[in-house]
Amino acid sequence: MIADSIRVAKLMSDGLTKTFVGRTVLHPFRLEIGAGEIHALLGQNGSGKSTLIKILSGLYEPDVPATCLIAGQQLAFGNASLSYGLGLRFVHQDLGLIGEASVLDNLFYTQGYATKFYTIGRRANEERADRILEAVGLDLDPNSLVSSLTPAQRTGVAVARAMGLGSDSAHVLVLDEPTATLPDMEVEHLHGMLRTAASSGVAILYVTHHLDEVFRLAQSVSVLRDGFLVASGPVGETDRSSLVRSLVGSELEAVHRDQNITTGQDAKRASVLSVEDLRSGLIKGLSLRVAPGEIVGFAGVTGSGRESALGAIFGSVPRQGGEVRIASTVLPPFDPSASTAAGVAYVPPDRKISGAFLHLTAAENLTIGDLKPVWRRMWLHVKEEASQARDWFARLSVRPQDAIQQEFVTFSGGNQQKIIFGKWLRTDPLVLLLDEPTQGVDVGAKAEIHRQIISACEGGLAVVISTSDTEELAALCDRILFMHGGQVFDELSGGNITDVDINRRFLELVSSKNQGGT
Repeated sequence: MIADSIRVAKLMSDGLTKTFVGRTVLHPFRLEIGAGEIHALLGQNGSGKSTLIKILSGLYEPDVPATCLIAGQQLAFGNASLSYGLGLRFVHQDLGLIGEASVLDNLFYTQGYATKFYTIGRRANEERADRILEAVGLDLDPNSLVSSLTPAQRTGVAVARAMGLGSDSAHVLVLDEPTATLPDMEVEHLHGMLRTAASSGVAILYVTHHLDEVFRLAQSVSVLRDGFLVASGPVGETDRSSLVRSLVGSELEAVHRDQNITTGQDAKRASVLSVEDLRSGLIKGLSLRVAPGEIVGFAGVTGSGRESALGAIFGSVPRQGGEVRIASTVLPPFDPSASTAAGVAYVPPDRKISGAFLHLTAAENLTIGDLKPVWRRMWLHVKEEASQARDWFARLSVRPQDAIQQEFVTFSGGNQQKIIFGKWLRTDPLVLLLDEPTQGVDVGAKAEIHRQIISACEGGLAVVISTSDTEELAALCDRILFMHGGQVFDELSGGNITDVDINRRFLELVSSKNQGGT
C-alpha cells in the first residue's frame, strides 16, 4: 500500500477479465485501494476503465471467476443491488440529478426518507440532509433547488448522495471523470469535498483524463492501456512525462498553435462570422467578429453565458434578439438547417444526446450531415459511403480503423468525438463552432483533435471554441473573450498566452465585477 496510515484495503480486485465479440478489453490485474486513499485511474478512451467500473457496479460479469473484496467481503458479480449492499458507490458523468427538485429530495429519492407513523417529517429529513452534506464539506440549504447550484456543488450533491451517512454505509466511492465539465476555478472545491469524504475512511477510485488532478489530489495512480495495467504506484514516485508514456506508449508531442496576432486586428475588415447584440437566455448582448483562419475562444464559469453562446449563434437554441451573419447571409433564429446551409458547423458538448445517432453505424454518422455525395438516382450508394468513411477514419486516426460499420455507441469517447468532428468537416464549412471539443477524451485523442482544429483553421476556416479547459484555450486561440453576466467584458490576445494568464485575468476581472456590484 501507499502509506503506513492506510491499513485496511477497502477494495481488492484480482483477475478481472472481460471479452466482447472475441476482443479482450480487460486483462487480469491486481488493484488494491486502502481506507482513506484516493487512487487515480488513468487510461485512454477504450483502455478498459469503463469496463472495470461496469463490472464493479454489477452491470457486467467477468469472463471467469475472480476475486473482488469490498471491505473483506467477496463481491457477487452481475448484481447491482448486491454491489450497493457491500458499500460500492458510484458517481457517473451524468450525475442523475433532478434540477427542479430540492437538494433534500435528490438525496432521498434513492435512499428513502425518514418517516414517523408513515409520515415524512420535514425537520428530521432536513437534519439528516445536513449531516449527509456536512460529511463531504458542503454547506447548502437542503431546500435549495439543484438547478440553482454551481456545477461543483451539483457534483458534490451527487457525491453526498452516494456516500449516504459516510463510511458506515459506503466503503468505496468510484467517480467517473467528475470534473470533465467543471471550470478550473470549481475543480478545487470538488477536490476539497473528496478529501473530506476520504478522511472518514472511504476509499476513492478517481477516474480522470486530467493529469494535473493526479498530483493535486491522489496518493496513488494506476494506468490502463489496451486493457492491461501498465503502471501502478505512489504518485510521489512518478511524474507527468512518465504517466504520458504509460498512457500512449511513447512521448506525446505537445500541440500548440502559433497565435496569429494580425487576425484580431483584421477581423472587422474581413470577418466571415459577425454577431451583433445577440440575446438568448443568459446572454445579454453578445457581439463578435471572426476572420477566416482565426481561432477565437470563450472563457467563463457556468452561468456566465459561455456555455450557451455557440448554440445561440448556430440556432440550436432560441434567441430573443440580435443578428448573426455568415459573410453576407443573415441567419434566421432557431434554424440549424439554415445555419448549416450557410456554412456553419457546430460540434455540441453533449455528443451522445445531440451530437450523433448512437445506434447508427460510424459510416452513417459521418455521412448523414451531407448525403449528396453518396446519393445517386434516388439510391444511397453504400460502397461510396463506406469508401468516404474509410478515408475519414484514416484522416482522423479513428480506432479501430476497420470498424466503419460498427455502431457509434460502441466507440470510445475520443473516437466518437473524432467521428462527429469528421461529420462536420466533411460539409466543407466556413465557420466551425466547437463546444467543449475535447470534453471527456484522453490526452492522445485530445492532441489529435487539436491538430485537426489547427489544420482546419490553416485551411481558412473561422473557428470559435467555448471550453472550460484553459490549457486548450491557451494552446489554440488567437483571441480569448471572457464572459460574465451574459456579456463579453474583456479580451486577451497576442502570442504566448498561457493557462496561468487566462486564470489570473479571469479571477481579476470577476473580482472587480463583483466588487462593482454587477
